[in-house]
Amino acid sequence: MHIRLIGYGAIATSLIAHLPDLGVDRATILVRQGSEAAAKAKAAKAPAELKLGIVTSLEALLDSGPGVLVECAGHEAVATHGPAVLAAGADLIIASVGALADPTLHDTLLAASRTDGAGRMILPIGAIGGLDLLTTLAQSGHLDVTNQGTKPPAAWKGSAAETVVDLDALDAPASVFSGNAREAARAYPKNANVVAALALSGAGFENTHVELVADPQATGNTHAYTVDSPLCHYRIDITAHPSPDNPRTSATTAWSILAEVRRALVLSRRR
Repeated sequence: MHIRLIGYGAIATSLIAHLPDLGVDRATILVRQGSEAAAKAKAAKAPAELKLGIVTSLEALLDSGPGVLVECAGHEAVATHGPAVLAAGADLIIASVGALADPTLHDTLLAASRTDGAGRMILPIGAIGGLDLLTTLAQSGHLDVTNQGTKPPAAWKGSAAETVVDLDALDAPASVFSGNAREAARAYPKNANVVAALALSGAGFENTHVELVADPQATGNTHAYTVDSPLCHYRIDITAHPSPDNPRTSATTAWSILAEVRRALVLSRRR
């Protein structure tokens, strides 16, 4: 069984370590031109039972035909490669869900996934839960969703938060963003994929309120959201351990994607 990936960062590294457990014996990774040597050096540490190839073009990545492909390279990669992947008939698992905050890209991907012979667009839940209930409630009409994402200051390094507060000097929680989910996903592309998943499952980007917080006392990445609808009220509060290789990403994210890979492989065997 063959899996293809776009990007070779922390998420891809975690996935590759566990692909043999799913019966995958071959994986191919698309990386940027000029980074092949570093990628091949990293690939040498992959599980011995996994044949791992490195390519630098989408054409080479798709050369073996349709199947399952995982994007884990950021918003730009979704925009650059997503439509072509779907049009080629490959099922596309999108780790960078926040890319769909761009309405034009969102519509383009949907259109690509609905053409004859196209692959499916699959959005993993990442570091959040309860989206099945949120989707159910969204059908009833009015829905209020408020999300607060709290991470240690180190997780906000390299983001727009550095222009809002002095992350190194914080001695108390500080808000680094307040607004709707579309604004949050676009302003914090590496930190706010959770808010995009919430918005797409429930009230939409404009009607999902988001606050992002840097907290020097935080020991993990906390995602807490509240839902009010005519049918019920609920609150979910999840604190995930950060990925050991990337503090912006929750450790559960890679496992969420792995679960989607497992489901996609089952479906592809049935076709």
